[in-house]
Amino acid sequence: MSDTTPSAPSAGTTSSAGQLFGETIMSGQHGGLGGQFDVPGDKSISHRSFILGGMAIGTTRVTGILEGDDVLATGRAMQALGADIERLPDNSWQITGVGTNGLVSPDAPLDLGNSGTGVRLLMGVVAGQPITATFCGDESLSKRPMARVTDPLEQMGAKVTSREGGRLPVTITGAETPLAADHTSKVASAQIKSAVLLAALNARGTSIIREPHASRDHTESMLRHFGASVRQAVQEDDTHHIELDGEVVLKAADIIVPRDPSSAAFPMVAALLTEGSDLHIPGIGMNPLRTGLITTLIEMGGDITISNERIEGGEAVADLHVRHSQLTGIDVPPERAASMIDEYPILAIAATQAHGETRMTGVAELRVKETDRIAVVADGIAACGGTVRYDEDSMTVTGAPVAGGVTIASQHDHRIAMSFLTLGMVSQNPITVTGCGTINTSFPRFAELMNGCGANLTAGTGA
Repeated sequence: MSDTTPSAPSAGTTSSAGQLFGETIMSGQHGGLGGQFDVPGDKSISHRSFILGGMAIGTTRVTGILEGDDVLATGRAMQALGADIERLPDNSWQITGVGTNGLVSPDAPLDLGNSGTGVRLLMGVVAGQPITATFCGDESLSKRPMARVTDPLEQMGAKVTSREGGRLPVTITGAETPLAADHTSKVASAQIKSAVLLAALNARGTSIIREPHASRDHTESMLRHFGASVRQAVQEDDTHHIELDGEVVLKAADIIVPRDPSSAAFPMVAALLTEGSDLHIPGIGMNPLRTGLITTLIEMGGDITISNERIEGGEAVADLHVRHSQLTGIDVPPERAASMIDEYPILAIAATQAHGETRMTGVAELRVKETDRIAVVADGIAACGGTVRYDEDSMTVTGAPVAGGVTIASQHDHRIAMSFLTLGMVSQNPITVTGCGTINTSFPRFAELMNGCGANLTAGTGA
């Protein structure tokens, strides 16, 4: 397919983790990470750039977009819904939108691959206008629960059919005139909140969403960037309320995508854990609802310097300087979970090298990600010789030398794969990880970039 479509790879990505190294990668000890590590663009903001650009009037130019499989699947879906999306020669993207009520029913099901963010946000888009779309995905995505998103969308007037348990494939027919939302979420989830907000763009009146505490707020910030009226407030009972005025006309607005803090987590932890490391990671998004891992690692004794703090494209950005450190286990407060939910797997890896115990509570959301990340992480660390206790809502990792010398099945979960490749850098024997092709969903060229800074990642047996 040509470079003018969202299926096109970014310049220089032909050596991505799955292509250069294959599905199986072996990770061993090295002499430390050094130099500059250029993390790809923020995944959350990249998804929303395609969606909101396609729902705005006019042409939006986006630079720094993450061209991973998940984001490109969202771009293709927005094309199928009627937006005009083109990749320009300078690697930026041009999106000509059709307005909040101008999308069309696609000719075929929207295949979101492995992207939970893409499918859930797009369900909100379709639910808010009089069109019909069927959503499908890969085997992993088809196992993930969708009812907690589709239930509030039905309350706003959408019609939904799905497999048992609300699982894909899901067909949604949007409401002719959506009802304003009045939704109280049991969990702080940016995906649930964002789906409701996107459906509410065409609703009459003001929609209200309540969360037990604040989840990442890229959707709110970007909606304001495109001209919507969105208000956020913390109530006396510490719950978080979001209000959106409906019948919105979004206007095109250029976007500079910051580098992804969730992707930065892997070279950052690798540098903290390996002797001799001295690594610069520039341009990282520092939205306070995304920096829980950085806060936690600093509390554990991590030598992380934050500098050159600035605002780019409406988002806080800074440069990180990370040096090898001896970490100490801590109790991670449960209210921090929403700001670092994707980073708990790599935090658990860091905790294996810390003195004492690291307790992580309030993390039940990990059980409904690409895999049951609590069980997969705990079982993987145990297989490598580490000690983990866990239940439905917590993990406790005891720091101690890890033997390694095993093969870990990532179960095609990109964050599991990168986490155990990081553990292999400090285990006594190399760790082999299978299912690494899925790393391309969020972090193209991961293995190549890690090796460029001094890591020892090689194609494993059977790659």
